[in-house]
Amino acid sequence: VDKLVELPAGYTLVWGGQFENLQRATARLSVAVPVALFLIFSLLYMTFNSGQLALLIYLNVPIAATGGILALWLRQMPFSISAGVGFIALFGIAVMNGVVLIEHVRHLRHIGTNQRTAVVQGAMDRLRPVLMTASCGALGFIPMAVSSSAGAEVQRPLATVVIGGLISSTLLTLLVLPAIYPWFEPKDHEHTV
Repeated sequence: VDKLVELPAGYTLVWGGQFENLQRATARLSVAVPVALFLIFSLLYMTFNSGQLALLIYLNVPIAATGGILALWLRQMPFSISAGVGFIALFGIAVMNGVVLIEHVRHLRHIGTNQRTAVVQGAMDRLRPVLMTASCGALGFIPMAVSSSAGAEVQRPLATVVIGGLISSTLLTLLVLPAIYPWFEPKDHEHTV
């Protein structure tokens, strides 16, 4: 605007109000998301003491993000600050489901179960907990996703991201993680079992 409008001497053009708040929130979010992602990976690494297993579970993050982005696109919603907050919440839930499954597979391996049996049994044993966690989370966000009352413009993107991401990350957790677990299992575990 200041390129098209010539202001008299002593006058300046400053953006304020909602636009200014949006700029500040975007700047904070551009720091918060990378910090959250780093902390998630660090906690996974410390939990499993294995970069391989941390990376395996961390694969839930981009898959969950893909589901959240697809859900926003399907509902024709732009990315917003509330959607960004939804992604942070989604990443935590998606990683938790991966931890539930992989930790059980590791337990089965620790007690002497061969790899293939441990993966199949672990996936079957953790089917219900993973589905319950994801479906309770998604169902809890449905009222926010379909709301049209005051404040809905903030609630809908957040809920849409979480629901879409939970669908995609749950499918990954139940179908893909067990299939690729053998490639990520630490080598030292193979020799001890």
